[in-house]
Amino acid sequence: MYSSAPARDKDGGVRSLVPARMDRLPWTRFHWSIVVGLGFSWVLDGLEIQIVASAGFQKDLGMSAAEVGLLGTVYLFGQIAGALIFGRLSDKLGRKKLFILTLVIYLVASGVAGLSPNMWFLLVFRFFAGMGIGGEYAAINSAIDELIPSKYRGRVDIAINGTYWGGAALGSAANLFLLNPDIFTENIGWRIGFFIGPVLGLAIIYLRRHIPESPRWLMTHGREEEAEATVDDIEKRVKSQGGEIDPVDESKAITVTKTERVPFRTILHVLFKLYPKRTLVGATMMVTQSFLYNAIFFTYALVLQNFYGTSPSSTQYFFFPFAIGNLLGPLLLGHLFDVWGRRKMIFLTYGVSAAVLAASAVLFSMDVLNATTQTIFWCVSFFFASAGASSAYLTVSETFPLEIRSQAISYFFALGQIAGSVAPLLYGILIGDGTDRGPLTFGYFLGAAIMLVGGLIALIFGVDAERKSLETVTSPLSAVKK
Repeated sequence: MYSSAPARDKDGGVRSLVPARMDRLPWTRFHWSIVVGLGFSWVLDGLEIQIVASAGFQKDLGMSAAEVGLLGTVYLFGQIAGALIFGRLSDKLGRKKLFILTLVIYLVASGVAGLSPNMWFLLVFRFFAGMGIGGEYAAINSAIDELIPSKYRGRVDIAINGTYWGGAALGSAANLFLLNPDIFTENIGWRIGFFIGPVLGLAIIYLRRHIPESPRWLMTHGREEEAEATVDDIEKRVKSQGGEIDPVDESKAITVTKTERVPFRTILHVLFKLYPKRTLVGATMMVTQSFLYNAIFFTYALVLQNFYGTSPSSTQYFFFPFAIGNLLGPLLLGHLFDVWGRRKMIFLTYGVSAAVLAASAVLFSMDVLNATTQTIFWCVSFFFASAGASSAYLTVSETFPLEIRSQAISYFFALGQIAGSVAPLLYGILIGDGTDRGPLTFGYFLGAAIMLVGGLIALIFGVDAERKSLETVTSPLSAVKK
């Protein structure tokens, strides 16, 4: 046992082995419970987006196409607000309080939205549902990286972020039944869709109740004894599940002091004075992946219909392989971020995605593709892009200090969402009525160039964080310098 009373130095610093103890744990069912309990949020987000994108409520609530678009914008602004508000609270109050609170907000708001009698009622509760999901992005990425051993951190974080597309595929499949007038009436099917997420989420709340607070967060907030006791309990669970635990190297101990609060000027100092290169990498990765995804994802149906003559009803079938390719990329490539390294894999995934998209632009301009081959190119490009996009959250999470980790994620997430919101409008204009391929060809080359720039910046200025303790990658602000 390592949970003897913490020894304090004359300045109030506490010597702790908490990070080292967490990082040397073997993989057991305990870690799977974290993956399922915390990672399901991205499934819910993908499900939500696809349910709303179907616009099954449009006729029932008498909404125009512009008002349907407004609903998506409101949800996006809700995500940004939720990330900023709950990201700061997560750093102040703890990960567990917030990943319970944000899930409850999402469950209630989404369920109530399914009861909407009119458009304004729906808009309000879509905003609150977005706040819940936005808060999840900040609080949960922090909790996952602080609870998962360093050996597995990259692949787990990337795989979890990639499960968004599993939710999107689930939502698309549900729409085939819920929006079929032979099965459900017009005013019932879409409402059931809004209850799918909350019903699934109820089981996740039960799992989250048994996920401990981050011992790393406790350690830096003056609760070292509680942090040690939490790790003791985790080690007992790991041993009971057959895991063999190695002794801890005492030289890996760190000394920290209690952090009450981090003023905003300190955050600005960290972002722009202490780690300006990391800020550049995080901002670039978030903006580039968000721009490309929003550009393609929100306009793929228009491309298929305007240039290839597919019917609106058939686009759901073309979406399935697109979603599956996005899901498989993070699942199959994630471990390479731990083995080959962060910078190499980010450059590879961003670069290959850009190359495939550029190749498709050439063929698109020559009018030699059809709806199927165009979708195949998208699948291949986003197989790589999805893994790279997922690594953006990992990069921000592990390269900024523990005390502002959730806030850093929220700031870069908000920046990416704001920049990405321009893409659907821009590419909608480039698509036009489908008579001229030139503008969209330029758009595809632009997207490819943006991704290539993102990969190059990560390669040049990124951090080799693979298989390293979070505290080795970025020293906590509360760490006592030796």
